[in-house]
Amino acid sequence: MRTLIAIPVYNEERYVERVLTRVLARPEVTDVLAIDDGSSDATPSLLARFPVDVIRHSVNRGYGRSMQDAFSWAALRGFDWVITMDCDEQHEPDSIPAFLDRIRAGKADVVSGSRYMNLAVGVGTPPADRRAINQQITEELNRRLGSRLGVRLTDAFCGFKAYRVSRVSELPLTEDGYAFPMQFWVQCAAMGLRVEELPVRLIYNDPTRTFGGPLNDPGTRLRHYREVLEHEMQRWAARLGNAAVHPCCCGASRCESA
Repeated sequence: MRTLIAIPVYNEERYVERVLTRVLARPEVTDVLAIDDGSSDATPSLLARFPVDVIRHSVNRGYGRSMQDAFSWAALRGFDWVITMDCDEQHEPDSIPAFLDRIRAGKADVVSGSRYMNLAVGVGTPPADRRAINQQITEELNRRLGSRLGVRLTDAFCGFKAYRVSRVSELPLTEDGYAFPMQFWVQCAAMGLRVEELPVRLIYNDPTRTFGGPLNDPGTRLRHYREVLEHEMQRWAARLGNAAVHPCCCGASRCESA
């Protein structure tokens, strides 16, 4: 199994050297791709010091675009799997072997890290609004997608994941921003990808990090996520069924009192 480690980066001069040093020190890691999403700090020059491939966006295009580029790169170069991880030291390179074990087991198309499966192990506390939004969106995805994912999600937003390249390449992904997971999970359900969750450590080193722009406001962010989710549910209505696209509070297709 040829596996690519893909790391989206944006203005990560504080972390990128330590993260890449630790990733490249893993004996099982042979191929690393950094997707530099238009960094304006020292990140590009720091990346040049390491034996990694780099995709560089001339301007900031968004987290979702970086993910799409990682999938395309992996497919064009014949990789079987791609493992994505963030560059802010919230994802531990020492967890890569656990993902590889799941890959070798061959039971999933997506192995999704979850920071909330084992809360006894962690460092730091996520900002209250981020945890609340994660919980709300995760619950909505579980209620609306039901058993179509083959798992009840506990963490809809963790970026530490392993993807089977042949299957993820089938998804017509277009969401460039932070709402990328909304589109991704709906398409996984609609296209029948098999999903497993894998516990990873909950690490928050810098609670001051922001999304930038209007999404810094929690209410705006939650509304945006729901808008993207609703649009994607409508787009895949024929595959997902009426109960998923038009759920009521109890999960039925419509309430008796409606």
